[in-house]
Amino acid sequence: MKTLIKTENNWSLYIFDDNEVLNIGDDQIAVGEPVTLYIGDCNSSNVTLFENVTPPDDWCGCKYLYTAENGWELNPNWVEPVLEDPE
Repeated sequence: MKTLIKTENNWSLYIFDDNEVLNIGDDQIAVGEPVTLYIGDCNSSNVTLFENVTPPDDWCGCKYLYTAENGWELNPNWVEPVLEDPE
């Protein structure tokens, strides 16, 4: 697997399969070949890609931080979402 992290705070934003093609450009990221998704708020100046990682079983965007030095760490600011009662 690979993770795309926000460089300023190490938040893991996305998880992709190893074989997924990511083209990280100056203004956006194109995912897939052919492209199936554009990530407009991420680009070469604000994200870092880490490959060959195994995400935690309960991975969720921004729930974990990732660094090469420490691997996965729970985001200390993470608050578990509360589901509303459907009544």
